Parts: sequence; C-alpha cells; structure tokens
Amino acid sequence: MDAQLNGVSGIFEDTNRLVSTGMLDFRKNGVYASYILLFIAQKVKNSTGDPLAMNTDLQRFRETPLVGEPFQYLIVPQFVKPTACAAINADFPKIAQHGSFPVGEQKYGAAFGELLDELRGPEMRKAFEGKFGIDLAGRPTMITVRGRCSPKDGRIHNDSETKIITVLIYMNPKWEEPGGRLRLLRSADNLDDVIAEVPPVEGTLLAFLRSDNSFHGHKSFSGERRVIQLNWVTSQSVVDRETKRHRLSAWTKKLTGAFRS
Repeated sequence: MDAQLNGVSGIFEDTNRLVSTGMLDFRKNGVYASYILLFIAQKVKNSTGDPLAMNTDLQRFRETPLVGEPFQYLIVPQFVKPTACAAINADFPKIAQHGSFPVGEQKYGAAFGELLDELRGPEMRKAFEGKFGIDLAGRPTMITVRGRCSPKDGRIHNDSETKIITVLIYMNPKWEEPGGRLRLLRSADNLDDVIAEVPPVEGTLLAFLRSDNSFHGHKSFSGERRVIQLNWVTSQSVVDRETKRHRLSAWTKKLTGAFRS
C-alpha cells in the first residue's frame, strides 16, 4: 500500500512541476491539458488498483462458486463490467480472418489496452490463485484474440499440458445463434454430452483448470465471434513457441486469402 501511495504522490509531483514551469497551462492549452489529466487519472487507477475504476469485476469473480467436477471451472457473466463493454468493443482489434492471433501482433485502442493490463496484472493473478488454489508465481501469461469463426472451428479438444489455466472472455454484444456457444463436455467424442454451455455474450468469462478430461467445443458457426483468451502457462518457452506458431498460421491464412481473391 505504501508503494502505491508513493506512486500516486509521484504522479502529482510531476503534475505540479508541469504547472509551475508553464508547460501545463489550463487557460491556454485546454485540450492538451485534458489529455494530460486523462493520462494522470489512468496512472492513478493503475497505481491504486481501485476496484471501482477497473473494467473487470473481481468481486463478482470471487463470489462465483467454483464447480469441481468433472473438472474445475467457473462461469462469470458480466465479468467485464457492462459500463466498460462499449468502449472495449470499439477498441477491439480489427480481425478479418478466422483463427487465434497473439494480441501483441494486433492493433487496438486504449480501452482494449486497459483491459489487457488488468488481465496481466497482479490482482488478477491473485484472484485466480485464490479461486483455483494454485500458485501462479513465476508462471507467464499468454493472451490471444479471435475476431471471426469458421465452420471448421469448435471441434472437441483438450488444451495442451503446457496450459495451466484457460480463461475465455467473450465480447459479442448479443448472441442468438445456436452455434458458437462453447460447451464443456464429459467426453472427447460427444458434443451433446454437455456439462455447461456458454453463450459468447460480451463480458462473460469462462475459466477452467486444465486437466486430462477438460474437453470442450462448440457447434459450427461462421461469422464474427469475439474472444479474448488468457492462459497461464508452464514457461516462457511455451509463450515463445506458441507466438511463433500463431504468427505462422496467421501468415498462411493471409497468403491463402490473397490467392483466393
């Protein structure tokens, strides 16, 4: 807490210095000053971890019971606060191809970037450690993003052993299609052997602890389907390898699309 307060104090000291030197003149440079104040407000938010200022609702996450069988998971509607969804969706990466892409390879706006900062932050890690009873210290995160779905997506699968926890955050304003709704499954060969089904409506979080039987998939759908995927993984080498793999896959899809057009 002391470190947080010191950080906030430093922010205001810098602001006072700008005013005293005339670099920040509210009478002459109103628009510029407004941007500075917005920047300061964001720094204060990041420094204090104020839950009221966050885009995500960690209290709702903590209060949602963890289901233990046949594998550990939870579903949290409105994990991304409804008041934040419109701005985040407006700043969502523009993705024309189907598939999963490293978020670092994409262009996106400030509101989407704020959400990413929260997902990577220490408060998020602590919340997941507490929920799943697991130590994630030293475990790197990997974030990928999807914007579109093809009819071939959604086949039943289990995540690799290098993924410790999988988090899916959906950002579609509404969802009326029967396809594209992720199903947690009891078996690897029956899409109708359903434990739970999750409509990919904006703000909804689905998280599960990877296990030998954490099977999932969805019925076929083609079109826009926005998903942010966060994983805690076993090592940095996993992040590096997966980033290269996703990058190659993205390049192949673009090349294939160019030949078809």
